[in-house]
Amino acid sequence: MKRGFYTIMSAQFFSSLADNALFVAAVELLRTEGVPEWQHAALVPMFALFYVLLAPFVGAFADALPKGRVMFVSNAIKAAGCLMMLYGSHPLMAYAVVGLGAAAYSPAKYGILTELLPASQLVKANGWIEGLTIASVILGVLLGGQLVGPSLSSKLLSIDIPLIDTGVETPAESAIAVLIAVYALAAWFNIRIPHTGVEMRPLRADPARSGLANALALLPDFHACNRRLWRDKLGQISLATTTLFWGVGGNLKFIVLAWAAVALGYNTTEASALTGVVAIGTAVGAVLASLRMRLYMADRVISLGIAMGLLLILMVFIHDIWLAIPLLILLGGLGGFLVVPMNALLQHRGHNLMGAGRSIAVQNFNEQACILGLGAFYSLSLKLGLSVSAAITTFGLVVGGSMWLIRQWHQHNCVRHREEVRHLLDIARHDTHH
Repeated sequence: MKRGFYTIMSAQFFSSLADNALFVAAVELLRTEGVPEWQHAALVPMFALFYVLLAPFVGAFADALPKGRVMFVSNAIKAAGCLMMLYGSHPLMAYAVVGLGAAAYSPAKYGILTELLPASQLVKANGWIEGLTIASVILGVLLGGQLVGPSLSSKLLSIDIPLIDTGVETPAESAIAVLIAVYALAAWFNIRIPHTGVEMRPLRADPARSGLANALALLPDFHACNRRLWRDKLGQISLATTTLFWGVGGNLKFIVLAWAAVALGYNTTEASALTGVVAIGTAVGAVLASLRMRLYMADRVISLGIAMGLLLILMVFIHDIWLAIPLLILLGGLGGFLVVPMNALLQHRGHNLMGAGRSIAVQNFNEQACILGLGAFYSLSLKLGLSVSAAITTFGLVVGGSMWLIRQWHQHNCVRHREEVRHLLDIARHDTHH
C-alpha cells in the first residue's frame, strides 16, 4: 500500500474510536437525565439525519476540495457537537450535529481510496479499513463503557483546573470531555494526509445567483447520480445489499445494549462490551473477505443477509452470556464477510460512473436513510409499548425478509440481463487482475 494509506487509516481509527465511545456516553447521559427508553433508541436515527438531508451536497463538497482538508473540517464539527452536548443542548440535538460531521467525513474517507489506489487493491484496502474500523468500534465501545464506569469517571471528575469551572459534573459529561481530545488527535492526522493529485471537481457556482440557489443546483446532479447507480446492474445489487446491511448495523449497537439490559441485567458499561463482541466477529469476517473474495465474486454473498435476520430473532431466546458470545460473533462475522466485497464493488462501479465523492454520497444517502427508517421503526415500536424482545423479533423479520427479496430481485435480473451482468463482471475481473 502507498504510504498515505496508513495516514488515512490512523485518522479513520481515532475518529471512529471517538464516534463509538461517544454513542455509549450519550446513552449514559440520557439515562442519567431519566428520559424515556425510546429516546435512547432515537440516538441512532438522529445521527443519520444529516446523512440523509445533506447527501446531495457532501459528495460534491468532498470532490471539490482535497479530501484530507474535508476530513479535518468534519472532525471539527464533531468536536463542536460534543461541546453542545456538554453545555446545555438536548443530547439528541447535539448528537445530530456530530452526525453532521460524520456525514461530511464519510465521502472523503472512502472516496480517497479510489483516488490513491488501483482497482486491484480496493478489496484489500476495504478489508483493512473495515477491519481497522471494527477494531475502533471494539475499543471505542469499551472505552466509552469504561469512561462512564465508576472507577475511571471518579478519577476524571476529581481533576480540578484552577480558576476554571468546566461544568463537567457527571460520568457521562467527563467522558464526552475526554472524547473532544480524541477528535483533536484525529484532526491532526487529517492535516497530514497527502494530496492524491486527482483533479478537483469544483462545486457549481454562478456568481449571479445566491448561495442557496447554487446549493439547490446540486440537487438535480445528485438525483441523476442516485438514479444512475440504481439503474446499473451491478450498482443496484451492491447498493441494495450495503444499504440494508448498514441499516441493520447502525441500529444493532443500540439493540445489543437494550437486549443485554433486559436479558442479562447488564448496565451500560457491561453491555458495551457485548457490542465489542459483535465487532470482533465483523472484523474477522471483513479480514476473511479481503483474503478470499474478489470484485467479480461479490454477488455470491447476498444470502448471508438472510441469515443475519434469523440470528437477530434467535437472540431474544438467549439469556446466558456463554451462549450469547458465539451468537454475537457469528452475527458480526456474517456481516463483515457480506459488506466488504459489496462495498468494494459499489465503490468500483460508482467511481467509474460518476466519481468517488458523489458515489459515496449516494451510498451514504441510501444507507443512512435505511438506518433512519429502521431506527425510527424500532423507536416507534418501543414508544407504542412493544417489549424489547418483541421489537427485536419484528426487526429481524423485516431484515431477513428484505434481504430475501433482494436475492430474488438479483436472480431475476441475472436471468433477464445475463449478458450485461456477465460483461460487467468481466470488467471487474479484468480490473482486479490488472
